Amino acid sequence: MMRRFFISQEIGPGDQISITGELAHRIFRVIRLSSGDEIVLFNGSGMDMVARLDSVSKNSVIATMISHKTSTTEPDLALTLYQGLMKGDKFDWVLQKGTELGISRFVPLVCKRSIPGVNFTEPSRKIKRWRKIVVESAEQCGRSLIPIVTDPIDFFTACQEVDSESLALIPWESAQGCSLKDVIGSLRVKKIDVFIGPEGGFQTQEVEFAGRCGIVPVSLGPRIFRAETAGIVATAVMMYEADELGG
Repeated sequence: MMRRFFISQEIGPGDQISITGELAHRIFRVIRLSSGDEIVLFNGSGMDMVARLDSVSKNSVIATMISHKTSTTEPDLALTLYQGLMKGDKFDWVLQKGTELGISRFVPLVCKRSIPGVNFTEPSRKIKRWRKIVVESAEQCGRSLIPIVTDPIDFFTACQEVDSESLALIPWESAQGCSLKDVIGSLRVKKIDVFIGPEGGFQTQEVEFAGRCGIVPVSLGPRIFRAETAGIVATAVMMYEADELGG
């Protein structure tokens, strides 16, 4: 299988491009490809380009586009995961697995029980790293579009900004009488927003506010999932019901 790489520049059939910087280093030093090898390049336009490496050095890689195809790996379901911020690198794992499952957009949430003492309101190296993680995950899993990772947002602000055309859900361990299975059993919508709390879950005040914004509390079943697991479980179930898995 050919290795896949994301590039930000415009590419088209027959184009010859110069690759420099970190990507050239990966191709030359890390993966150790050589002149004549073929790779797949994509830039988020939905098209995969097969490129032949014309020359490879530590500072520059020259490649020529020799064929292209429209990718078929993107789901029709546009799913946004609003994930409560957690300790350590747990959000990194959510980004990796969520990208593999087909999530379109990740929104880091600052909730009442999010880790204290850290200012997430300014762009930082951490946010840049998060965006790098989804690029690398998309390269690995064969996706042609790069999921969006937004700057962190306050929970209450996020609830008020939910798209009226989306089905918005908030899994909660105390949700009564409405399971995720009930809500998505006859899934017809093409946009879903899912809100997942941090360690310790959502406070009742938060869930009640979400409900007033049209976000439906649902249960994920009798067992309580970790903060980093709940969103991935919900995503897998919804992608399956939308015929985006196992087909």
